[in-house]
Parts: sequence; structure tokens; C-alpha cells
Amino acid sequence: MLADLVAALRPALGILNKRDIQTAADHLGRYVPQAATGESIALGDDTAAIPDGDGYLLLAAEGIWPTLVREDPWFAGWCGVLVNVSDIYAMGGRPIAVVDALWTESAEQAEPLWQGMVAAAKTFNVPIVGGHTNCHSPYAALSVAILGRATRLITSFDAQPGDALVLVMNLEGRSHPKYPFWDAATMANPVDLQRHFALLPHIAEQDWCKAGKDVSMGGIIGTSLMLLETSGCGAILDIDAIPRPNAEPLAKWLLSFPSYGFLLSVSPASFSQMQPHFQAEGLVCDAIGQVTAGSQLVLRSHDESTVFWDFTQDALTGFGDRGA
Repeated sequence: MLADLVAALRPALGILNKRDIQTAADHLGRYVPQAATGESIALGDDTAAIPDGDGYLLLAAEGIWPTLVREDPWFAGWCGVLVNVSDIYAMGGRPIAVVDALWTESAEQAEPLWQGMVAAAKTFNVPIVGGHTNCHSPYAALSVAILGRATRLITSFDAQPGDALVLVMNLEGRSHPKYPFWDAATMANPVDLQRHFALLPHIAEQDWCKAGKDVSMGGIIGTSLMLLETSGCGAILDIDAIPRPNAEPLAKWLLSFPSYGFLLSVSPASFSQMQPHFQAEGLVCDAIGQVTAGSQLVLRSHDESTVFWDFTQDALTGFGDRGA
């Protein structure tokens, strides 16, 4: 029943922890001026998009979940690069380079973190060019930042009522045995991965897609909420239309973080143009809902529907208000 699904999803930490982002919104606001030109830089997206000549520099950083750093350091290092690369492609850009900030109690403890980061950097052909290293820390922690560039943007601010809500994903992977992570990358051919990610800037440059996000912690549900909040829209999400691996429980799947997953807001005409490009690569590219006017994310299954979230009553990241 839909009510049982909502009861399982609503208290998920991957969603509720996004409220921590409100501290940034409270202190920084929605826009900041670029020092050199005075142009506004919108805040609250997957990366900052800084106007630069005929395009944009893209800048982002991610702190890695401390539990993952402690319990699976190789995978934590890998994810540190992966999540940043995904953020750049989600904006319609291409990555240039990453830097890291690493704290461990010893050089030995740092070794698997380094191995994971280097493996991912080679896989995605994105060099690690510097950062900070401390092997005399009382704890282990990892943060990775990235620089990229885009000529046309896919943003979190431009979803429009009437757009199809489109899920792009690689289902040829495996579930992590311990964490809500769908791994379609660590065992994949690097050339294939790079080609798959490059489809995102391609659809941006073809003007087929102006809005979207990569599916992050919080999964399809949490990413839907963040996209709708920053665009000032609502949506109807058709649970029965969401593709998933046969063995994955529905609630877990809706909250899982995939190594290759994007939620896009696309006009029906553009959807028909871009869909074949993903399908030709064996990737899912399916409409799973529709963007609507208003402030509610509504979940629908068969003949049932229910309001999952209403932004007039409950902010998530705090980077809303643009569509008001």
C-alpha cells in the first residue's frame, strides 16, 4: 500500500539530513555577486556555476560520510571522486580536475583512501592535482572538491510545469552489501563510463534539457524534492513507472544512491529527441512523473495517490523561493 511506502520513506536520514543545508542558505542567501563582474551566482545547485567568458566554471565539494571513511576506506576514496564528477556532469559540464583534503591517524590508514581516489581518477580521466594531507589527526576524514566547465547549463532552478520528470540510470550493476548504493561503476569499462557521462553535456548543448540533478544520497525521492524546491514547482511521481532491478526492494531502491543516475525535467518534445541517445547505450531513460505548478510532491501508485511533501509547510534545503 502507498501509505506503508510513505511511512518507510518519510523518516529516511538520507532525505532529512538534507535539512543541514539550510545552515548554508541562512548564512549565504540565494545569490552572491561575482567579484570580478558583479554578475549573480545562484546558490543551491549541484555546483556553483560561475560566468566565465562564453561559458561557466563549475566548482563543487563533497565531504564523505565518516562511517564510510572508517569502515570501507577504499570505497570512500572512490566515492569522493565519483560524486564530484557526477555533480559536474549533472550541470551539463565536463570535469577538469579535483583536489582532496585528507585527515588520518597514520600514513597506513591513508593508503586505502588514496588507492580508491586514484582508481576513480583514472577511471573517469580526471586528475587529482593537489589538496591537503594530514596523517597525524585524531580522526579519519575525507573531502574532495572539483573544477569543471560548461557551455550550457543544466540547473536545479529551471524545471517547468508540464515537463516530464525523467530518470536516467544504469541498471547493470549491483547493490552494495551494506550501504544503500547501486554500483554500476567500479567493475565497468572506463571508456563506457566516460561515454555515458558525456551524454549529459551533449543533451545540454543540444538544448534538450535545462533542468535536473544527479540522484544523490536520499535517492530518487530526496533528489526529486531538492529539484522541486529550488525550481519552485510540484510534481506527481508515478511509483509504478520507476524502473528498478528485480531483486531490489522498492523502498530501498527509492532511497539508494546510484553511481550513474540523473533526474531530469524535460519538455515532452525534447524527451523524444534525447531518449534514443541513452537507450542506444543500454541506459534507462524513462518518464516517471510530471512537473506541476504548486508546492507538493505527490506519489501515485495504481489508483492511489498521496501528498509526500508540501514545501509551504516544510522546507528541505532552504534554497527555495525562486519560483514564488
